[in-house]
Amino acid sequence: MRAATKLGRTLAALAAVAALSGCAAAVQRVDPGARLDLSGNWNDTDSQVAAAALALDLGKWLDGYHLRHRRSAVVAIGEVRSLTPDRAAVEPLVADLQRALLDARRVTFVASGEERAGVRSERKDQDFHAAGATRKPMGEELGADFLLTGTISAIVDRGDRSEVRYYQVDLALVDVANSAKVWLGQQKIKKSVARPPISDGAYPEWSLERPRQRFASQGSGDLTGLSSRIARVECTRPNPPLACN
Repeated sequence: MRAATKLGRTLAALAAVAALSGCAAAVQRVDPGARLDLSGNWNDTDSQVAAAALALDLGKWLDGYHLRHRRSAVVAIGEVRSLTPDRAAVEPLVADLQRALLDARRVTFVASGEERAGVRSERKDQDFHAAGATRKPMGEELGADFLLTGTISAIVDRGDRSEVRYYQVDLALVDVANSAKVWLGQQKIKKSVARPPISDGAYPEWSLERPRQRFASQGSGDLTGLSSRIARVECTRPNPPLACN
C-alpha cells in the first residue's frame, strides 16, 4: 500500500513538472552582434552604433591633441545621464567608447570619481597593512586633463498605429583647468515603429478594460463594442437578465 502511495506521489510530481514545462518561456541564443528590434526602444544595437560613431569622432580630436602636445590626453568619465522615457542604459555605451579609444591607444583613462574613492580607500588601508616594498603612496595619482560628460535624450511622436522614436546622444569633453568645452560629439538615431490594429479578439470576453476607440470625426469614444461585451458578461452570470433568453 505504501509503495502504491509513493508511486502515486511520484507520478503526480512528474505530471506537475510536465505541466510547468509546457508553460515555460522559449529561449534561443543568438549572436551578440545580431541586430534585433522588438519594441522600438533604445537597445544594444543603438548603443553600439552610437559608441562606434562617437569614438571615431572623438578619436580624431585626440589624435590632434597628441600631435600638439606629444602625449596622449588623460580623460576621466564624468556624469552621462539618461533622459529617455525608456531609461536607456548609459553604461554599455560608455564602456564601448572607452574600449574603442583604448584599443587604438589614443587616450589614457583615469578612474571616475566613484572609482577613485575605492582606490583611495585601498591606499589608506595599505598604509597600515601592506609591506613597505609594495605600499602605494598617497599623492601620486594621474590628474585628468579632461572630463567626459553627456546625455541621452529622446523624442517620441506617437500616432494611432505607428510612432517615431528619435534618440540623440550628446557628449562633451571639458577642460578640467578652465572648464572649456573642447569637443562636442553628437549621434542621432531615428526609428519608425508600426503597430498592428487592435481587434476584439485580442481581448478576453471578460475584460472590460479595453481602451475605447476614437475617431477623428467623433469627440467621444465608440461604446458599441464595450456595450456588447458587457452584455455577454452579464449573460454568463447566474440568474441572467431576461434579455439573455
